[in-house]
Amino acid sequence: MNIHSDWSAARRILCVRLDNMGDVLMSTPAMRALKNARSGRHISLMASQSGARLAAYLPDVDDTIVYDAAWVKNGSSGCRQDCAAIDALRRGSFDAAVIFTVYSQSALPAALMCHLAGIPLILAHSRENPYRLLSHWVRDTEPGSGIRHEVQRQLDLVAEIGARCSDTRLSFATLDADRRTLQATLRAHGISEAGGWIVVHCGASAESRRYGAAGFAQVLSLLDAGGRRILLTGSASERKLVDQIIGGCGASGLVNLAGRLELGELGCLIEDAAVLISNNTGPVHIAAAVQTPVVDLYALTNPQHTPWQVEHRLLSCDVPCKYCYRSVCPHGHNACLNGIAPQAVAQAACELLEAGHGAIQAPGASRGVKKGEGICIL
Repeated sequence: MNIHSDWSAARRILCVRLDNMGDVLMSTPAMRALKNARSGRHISLMASQSGARLAAYLPDVDDTIVYDAAWVKNGSSGCRQDCAAIDALRRGSFDAAVIFTVYSQSALPAALMCHLAGIPLILAHSRENPYRLLSHWVRDTEPGSGIRHEVQRQLDLVAEIGARCSDTRLSFATLDADRRTLQATLRAHGISEAGGWIVVHCGASAESRRYGAAGFAQVLSLLDAGGRRILLTGSASERKLVDQIIGGCGASGLVNLAGRLELGELGCLIEDAAVLISNNTGPVHIAAAVQTPVVDLYALTNPQHTPWQVEHRLLSCDVPCKYCYRSVCPHGHNACLNGIAPQAVAQAACELLEAGHGAIQAPGASRGVKKGEGICIL
């Protein structure tokens, strides 16, 4: 029997990606491949609260189920939420499910949920024999046989059932409503430009992926912005960090937007930027999706999450303890990041600007239109 035959008839497909926002973004090319493989196909995304924030900006996702799984870092579900999630999957009447994981995660808990919900076709990587939990098992050979980029891993997974696409860029469709709100926020901060600014994102969800405040302050002191505005972003909890960085650099005209922007507004800000300087976290992958050049301060906690198909400079400091997969540096020094000279960061940004990659374009040059049916929170 042709392994693709059952999948070619599947109209309603569930995509499961339960970790962070950046991981969902890196799965969007594979979801596009699934969507385009059959006319009229409906794609549902099951994601954590963090990942589900992307729902309005993913053109190939029709609806979203929010579920914080107990077996994923920061997951908080209990028995009631688990049962509710299975009920939601059963009500979805899905023909098939694809479970996206990094190689250090197991797909089998999610596969069991899909199995209990009666989904007949289930595709995932698995290192151990899943028996009947997966109808289509792709043996996981990473890291022993080498490590692929996370985007390529998921594209290879769906290619196993014949789903491929020529456009393998990440997806993030900015919206006009968000851009109007962003412009109002910027005007309130005395910013009238239509774009061309430099965005600096100083935070990250994991402590091990944060370049030091003193280092960022030195970067801003050294950076030749060429008259461009420098806008600093982050979460509300990072606002004090950004104030500290601004206070330590001695430069004038910097704007602290930490905690001031919703996700869609942040996407527009990055899309209209000349360049993004950032720790390796969600905004880097948004920049890749909207094709804004990136200086990526890349902690060597893992190797497979570098910027995908976007002009970038990847900066890190080689250390013996690289690829530790830790959220907190076990040695307490973050040497793979803090060993990066601030001069190198400023120089990388200037190279991108001088090469013309950061030329000012019309706002929203790559924005698209999103169709959505709603979000179910469990």
